[in-house]
Amino acid sequence: MDTRIERDTMGEIAVPAEHHWGAQTQRSLENFKIGGQRQPKEIITAFAYLKEACAQANAQAGKLTEAQAAAIAAVCGEIRAGKWDQEFPLVVWQTGSGTQTNMNVNEVIARLTQERGIALHPNDHVNASQSSNDTYPSALHIAASLAVAERVLPAAERLAAAFYKLETAYPDLIRIGRTHLQDATPLKFAQEVSGWRELVEAPCRMLRASLEELRRLAIGGTAVGTGLNAPKGYDGMVCGELRALTGFSFRPDGNKFHALTSKDALVFAHGALKALAANLMKIANDIRWEASGPRCGMGELHIPENEPGSSIMPGKVNPTQCEAVTMAAVQVMGNDAAIGFAASQGNFQLNVFLPVSAYNFLLSANLLSDAMDSFRTHCVEGITPDVEKMEENLNNSLMLVTCLTPKTGYERAAACAKKALRDGTTLKEAALALGLLTEEEFDETVRPEKMV
Repeated sequence: MDTRIERDTMGEIAVPAEHHWGAQTQRSLENFKIGGQRQPKEIITAFAYLKEACAQANAQAGKLTEAQAAAIAAVCGEIRAGKWDQEFPLVVWQTGSGTQTNMNVNEVIARLTQERGIALHPNDHVNASQSSNDTYPSALHIAASLAVAERVLPAAERLAAAFYKLETAYPDLIRIGRTHLQDATPLKFAQEVSGWRELVEAPCRMLRASLEELRRLAIGGTAVGTGLNAPKGYDGMVCGELRALTGFSFRPDGNKFHALTSKDALVFAHGALKALAANLMKIANDIRWEASGPRCGMGELHIPENEPGSSIMPGKVNPTQCEAVTMAAVQVMGNDAAIGFAASQGNFQLNVFLPVSAYNFLLSANLLSDAMDSFRTHCVEGITPDVEKMEENLNNSLMLVTCLTPKTGYERAAACAKKALRDGTTLKEAALALGLLTEEEFDETVRPEKMV
């Protein structure tokens, strides 16, 4: 492998000649051969937005020339477009402040601008008015905001729309309800599906609320929150540039001593992701239970048959999309624990658990987005109710006895239900045998359509 010699304050080091990173990136590569999980691409994209905004703000403040800022902006646009993905090889498990990833971005930008005739230093120019301590947390908030707004929320809205379509397709179909895994009073199938829809929509409201906090950025705090070496008003200028670049209402965090050391906004936002995961778990479990069978389960729903379900049992088909959703939900819940622990570890003026927080948050966002789209297209959009099975279970349920209580009282209605269960008869037969009502009275009273 051909190499070139790069230098930093530690001395000289050989760097692969075909790559554009510098000495600090190479030292990180050699010192942190841990795990193999690379910094999320979303973090690099966020840094590319941030570095361009910082360059433009520095030009406004007179710390960079217009040509220097333009050169940085051009490279940042290429990074966001994915042209230089191979230049960002660093793993998650590095310095907890993300310093080496900040420098990886700085070094690549400086090298590429140099090749185009604009000589820039990664620290003095690309990192001007900045510290890793305010850039990485800012990039983290940018990446998290974009992931929620551009991936999670649209996928959730598509899933909710699919449930709404299913909900409105069967407005009058009545089924038996179930609580404690036991028969309960009836409800409309559309009412149950409306609950599934709201289980998706409610966490979306929570996620939108969390965006308000995620859009507060640490930039301008530099090393410890004092803003050392940053021009006056720099944080506002950077956020103004970010608003223009992204269309998102980023703004400076009003207390940089909070912004550098706390990850409470990330905990809040991921809590909403966890709420969505928990609700998706519930929906997927409902659907696979209600589709269980085909002959020895509940069998009240038909779901798409996508692939063979067993390597030994011919003809078996399983609710695999539901299983994928539930596994993704479990992973998100684990990620939430990691983020919570990481956020609790701010010491003095800095939290040094930033890369692991970024990795877990973005993993959750991507998992949920992909899982919801897959679940929607390969399962939800193909769900149909087994009307005959629903009606059979409805008419066979003992909990229809609930509508007798206004006429007979709770205890005599309970005796009726227990007699029917014990004797293996219908509720009607048990009620007539006990002399609780006449046949006409029973038929007039026990009407599921009046119970929903």
